[in-house]
Amino acid sequence: MIDGMNRIPPLAAVRSFEAAGRLQNFSRAAEELGMTQAAISYQIRQLEDRLGRALFVREKGRVRLSETGQRLLPAISNAFATMSDAFAALGSDEADVLTINAVTSFGGTWLSARIGGFQLLYPELAVRMSMGNDLIDFNASNVDVAIRMGRGQWPGLRSDFLMRQHVAPLASPAFVEKHRIREPADLLCVERLAPNDSWWADWFAAAGVATPLAPSRRGIELDSQLQEASAVQAGFGVAMMTPLFWQAEIAAGRMVQPFDTLHISESAMWLVHRENRVGVRKIERFREWLHAELAKDRHRYPDLLWQPPT
Repeated sequence: MIDGMNRIPPLAAVRSFEAAGRLQNFSRAAEELGMTQAAISYQIRQLEDRLGRALFVREKGRVRLSETGQRLLPAISNAFATMSDAFAALGSDEADVLTINAVTSFGGTWLSARIGGFQLLYPELAVRMSMGNDLIDFNASNVDVAIRMGRGQWPGLRSDFLMRQHVAPLASPAFVEKHRIREPADLLCVERLAPNDSWWADWFAAAGVATPLAPSRRGIELDSQLQEASAVQAGFGVAMMTPLFWQAEIAAGRMVQPFDTLHISESAMWLVHRENRVGVRKIERFREWLHAELAKDRHRYPDLLWQPPT
């Protein structure tokens, strides 16, 4: 019987392949690992000779993963991430840093307004939060948890359902009064931010309003609800936004939700982290706190919002 360890290639060669494959560049892999480009090339050649297969396609001074390399890289990256976590777990988790990445609309509103409460509850944890709508590569960053929008199916990640994505028109009180917005159909006649966004058609359908077959190409299109909120409060139009994120502004009268109708999407918000980090205390504490905070808002919205998409 052949010892399984004898079938594992030298770690230096595997590490060189992982870095070069992840970065798609031998020079950058060499910089990351503190090696020369020639050494990276040699290690990868040794690995290819051992496997009897090419891991990279080399063309005109560039490299890209071959089909074999594409199949192999995710498992190798996950293995290195697991080893990294194992060594990190030897230290004290109590004095650790919780690094969070959140979609901009949620992170810059609801979460930013409440994250201080988590810090007070667990003062031994330092908290760092970044925001963005691009998917974070957990293997190439120090992010512990992310909050994403989607269907909850990301390979190698545990996805914990939070709530469904939902939207409704929001405007300033002065805008509503000036344009005499009384019925949902009135919104067809006023300035709407991102008027061609599919959310508008979905919301009008939920409100029982027939929309024109050819939507207007006019209107302001902004990158996030944070920017839309500024435009709305300045009176530049009505925007399709998530009321849950803007409770404080609505309560203060800076924005209003003219109609109770919500469009509740099949897309949802999820708390995600690597599968091999299940049970890490700082992550579990954040998960428990996040669910408890969201539970405070359950009574404000329909039950469907809190049911995972099928």
